[in-house]
Amino acid sequence: MIALEGLTFHYPDGTAVFEDFTWRVASGEAWAVLGSSGCGKTTLLYLLAGLRLPSAGEVRIAGERIHRPRPRTGLILQDFGLLPWATVRDNIALGLRVRGFYGPDGKHAPAGEAVTARREITQTWIGRLGLEPIAASYPGQISGGQRQRTAIARTLALNPDLLLMDEPFAALDAPTREDLQNLTLKLRRERKLTTVIVTHTIEEAALLGEQVLVLGRLPNRFARHVANPGAGDPAFRTSPAYPAACARLRRELEAAR
Repeated sequence: MIALEGLTFHYPDGTAVFEDFTWRVASGEAWAVLGSSGCGKTTLLYLLAGLRLPSAGEVRIAGERIHRPRPRTGLILQDFGLLPWATVRDNIALGLRVRGFYGPDGKHAPAGEAVTARREITQTWIGRLGLEPIAASYPGQISGGQRQRTAIARTLALNPDLLLMDEPFAALDAPTREDLQNLTLKLRRERKLTTVIVTHTIEEAALLGEQVLVLGRLPNRFARHVANPGAGDPAFRTSPAYPAACARLRRELEAAR
């Protein structure tokens, strides 16, 4: 699904973030990217999303070399990325409207896409994520958890095969964060999504990442990979294996610094 081959990326000031970095993700896998601030986690996500381009090497997703954002890649940002002047309903429909203009490949405008179909998809996800009571509200009128549900609905309405999430639950209180983590696990299983979730929280990486990529001091030259087979199930959080998984990731994180 994802293949990074000899990836090199430098910031404009010359700082090397990745040098000859190689990493692969198989279709349907759930990865967490763990590391301290400034280690290149978000940069990696933007490279996968086509929002930044490598200085050398290449990024391939589903066999396609990435030179620009890919229509079937979904990206959910930490700040939700919602339009403040649009209602919840209109925010969820935004991606569908853009796709209706540019076409499914992002290059060619279609002959026409039924507005009714877009409305039905939007309504389906409003119902699926329990947003009907606030569908006419604006982002400034709803809670952080509701804003994140709106962002998730907007992304999944486009039927992505790859979902990228940049610390999506960092600003939420603990009960809301756990609720949305569980929702993410459920939706990933239902839709067989390949997921890459960036986090700086060991506990979150242990719960969400069946595979964990640990990034460390710059520049990152090799993929430090930790298999985490217990992840992917909300019940793992209360199992005896969960603290052991957290301890293992903590050791790997310390070794990478």
